[in-house]
Amino acid sequence: MEENNPSLSAEEPDSSIMPPHSLGGRVHTLARAVRRARLDNAEQSAALIDLRLAEVTRLEILQDSLADLFNQIPKECDIFDLAISPGERPRLFIDYLGFIEMDQDKRIYRFLQDSRHGRINICESEKIDQIVATVTDYVAHRLVEREKALTIDYASGGYALIKSQSTHSPKIETPSLFWGIYLQCCELLGASCFLILLTVIGLWFYHAYGAR
Repeated sequence: MEENNPSLSAEEPDSSIMPPHSLGGRVHTLARAVRRARLDNAEQSAALIDLRLAEVTRLEILQDSLADLFNQIPKECDIFDLAISPGERPRLFIDYLGFIEMDQDKRIYRFLQDSRHGRINICESEKIDQIVATVTDYVAHRLVEREKALTIDYASGGYALIKSQSTHSPKIETPSLFWGIYLQCCELLGASCFLILLTVIGLWFYHAYGAR
């Protein structure tokens, strides 16, 4: 009767029932934790992308609601530019000072303006109609400010000065004929004096050293 070899009959430990404090258990637990972290990260990234798309969509809806207002602005007025700036914080710009963005809850519109004293919160609302009304008043005030600036510039003579400078080129004075003749005579006199001086020096050297 054969005796069983204890080394062969011993069962290998099952990795699925390893205690957590063992090396194999820690490895399997870490692998599952990494997979779970990757899934959470992917879900969080997808959620952030969805929130950003939701912000842009809400701003696009507001942009469409403001289209009729901006179509009434005079063509020569170039201070307004209704455009969405995508990015980490999407914004709907009214002009280079005022813009609209979504609040932290992504449901409330915030109409802000940059000024010398910092950023001003003009209006906050979930209703598009209220934001459109506030933007309408803002555009009206900006147009009045522009008219005042143009009026002050015209009254101070700024427009006339610009027009005068554009129509009259600066006059370039040309030297007179007498002044040209005088300069030529001075050049000839200077050259003659220089030649006479060289002749005198040459004669002096000749009499001083050549006669010896």
